Amino acid sequence: MLIDGSQMLKDMKKSKGSVVIVEDDMLLSLVETRIIEKLGYSVVGKAQSGEDAVEMAQQMRPDAIVMDISLKGELSGIDASIEIRKFSKVPIIFLSGSAESDLMKRAKKIGNADYLVKPIKADDIINPLKKAVKKKSQKSVKIFSEAS
Repeated sequence: MLIDGSQMLKDMKKSKGSVVIVEDDMLLSLVETRIIEKLGYSVVGKAQSGEDAVEMAQQMRPDAIVMDISLKGELSGIDASIEIRKFSKVPIIFLSGSAESDLMKRAKKIGNADYLVKPIKADDIINPLKKAVKKKSQKSVKIFSEAS
């Protein structure tokens, strides 16, 4: 589901950064969207499956991705992140209903920005989002500097 392009451009001008949400639970997706937007970020896309997440990451080039680990479809959030890493270093904030250390270790190997246990509140995600968007913008500045 994509947001209207003209509205997205207006929102991005005053936004702290662009975020794609990957969540297969529509209610949680809505809650996460509200939290992220209240923190001043633009939600530029939403995906419900790992496959959609990969496609959206490639098309939207967001500043950060908030990704549930358990998703509908063939690819889990971790599998989708592995695919995304093949073409992008976008910071990924994993969300999971489980604090299982094995999942956290697998997520860490991919180079995620953070791992949060659901349900989340604004206080839980504010610093991971700041850190993720800052990390992405530093890489963009570095790439731009090297190209100049």
